[in-house]
Amino acid sequence: MTDSKTEQLKRVLKPVHLWAIAVGLVISGEYFGWNLGWAVSGTIGFLIATLVITVMYITFIFSYTELTTSIPHAGGAFAYAYRAMGPVAGLIAGYATLVDFLFATPAIAFALGSYLHFLYQPVPVLQSAIFFNVLFILINISGIKESATFSVFITILAVAELLLFMGIVSPAFKINNYLSHPMPFGWGGVFAALPFAVWFYLAIEGVAMVAEEVKEPKRNIPKGYIYGLATLIFLALGVMVLTGGITDWRKLSNLDYPLPEAISMVLGKSNGLTKIFASIGLFGLIASFHGTILASSRQVFAMARSGYLPRTLSKLNHRFKTPHWALIAGGVISFIALYTGTTAQIIIISVMGAVLMYMMSMISLFILRTKEPDLERPFASPFYPYFPAIALVLSGVCLVAIIYYNWLLSLIFFGGLAAVVLLFMLMGKHKVKITGEVLMEKAAVMVTPE
Repeated sequence: MTDSKTEQLKRVLKPVHLWAIAVGLVISGEYFGWNLGWAVSGTIGFLIATLVITVMYITFIFSYTELTTSIPHAGGAFAYAYRAMGPVAGLIAGYATLVDFLFATPAIAFALGSYLHFLYQPVPVLQSAIFFNVLFILINISGIKESATFSVFITILAVAELLLFMGIVSPAFKINNYLSHPMPFGWGGVFAALPFAVWFYLAIEGVAMVAEEVKEPKRNIPKGYIYGLATLIFLALGVMVLTGGITDWRKLSNLDYPLPEAISMVLGKSNGLTKIFASIGLFGLIASFHGTILASSRQVFAMARSGYLPRTLSKLNHRFKTPHWALIAGGVISFIALYTGTTAQIIIISVMGAVLMYMMSMISLFILRTKEPDLERPFASPFYPYFPAIALVLSGVCLVAIIYYNWLLSLIFFGGLAAVVLLFMLMGKHKVKITGEVLMEKAAVMVTPE
């Protein structure tokens, strides 16, 4: 996807940056969005859905890390599917990944606006969301090392705040509250809740998209993934269970700011700590917002560099070596989503992209094991073939559940995919082999460090 004349992304990221990006990409999922799963499944129904999705992510990440370390490429799943199955499969995986990250960004922007509105009623939600979009596009343009350093700082604050939240609400936890109306919609509710459980972990795979900017990627990428996933599992289960036991959970099941509201129920709305918590609650949302903008821009960059998107989007800023046009294009998509969708709708679209991408990645893993048995695999998937098979099956179940409960959104998602594939075929791009393809030349993967 590149040649000797193409400017290279800079290799400056270390394990601490990868942990921060991994956790930072996802941590907003602990602050909002997941509680919408309660509305369709109840507390126990959603707990079951979350445990199933946790197994899916454990098996997926341990399998996905094999791909990321074998083919450290900014295109992520797009690159793996292209190498395993060719141009059309690469296009499908790239489309799914773009939807995953480009739609996660406006969902988080909505929550940022809602948190600010909770703090200061005169602040409008939509205008705040747009402001954050513009601000963080500019921060990401300023440079990857500066951007990653910011991720470390903001992610540590976000993790600390969630630990503080659990400490504050745990004395108010009552098991009777948590077990009231545990599965009001039966097992059907568990399936309906799957996309909201995915929101707890969605976007951790974005670490793959900064692979070309990591020092010693084959050693450091597994560390970033594994430590990040362990952190997120602990925080997700802790926040979900404790929040569900402090009051009637139905009061929190349709809010974009469930944690500040939960704190206000424990301490009282007039308590100064309530406002302080809501203020620092912005850190978790900002961490994920910043990370999804970073990851989506690298996906746009990689696909444009390969000719799958307009070449202009692969241009790097000469001063900062960041893909500024890719960042701006992502911002435009985010603005459109903010003006046309609700938080729940945007989350479901984003999750649909994610689980399709997970399926394409696991299929790619199986094919590459057969097609390229001698490919260097610094991190091999443990318990192969069981881990990738479990991840593939659970991702498929999740996709079927989303389609069953969201027919219109599914039609939009797959209609868009069909249109993109048709256009791709009509333009004859499926017949064009990408020259200088970094995916196909192992030696080209390791570009010169800065």
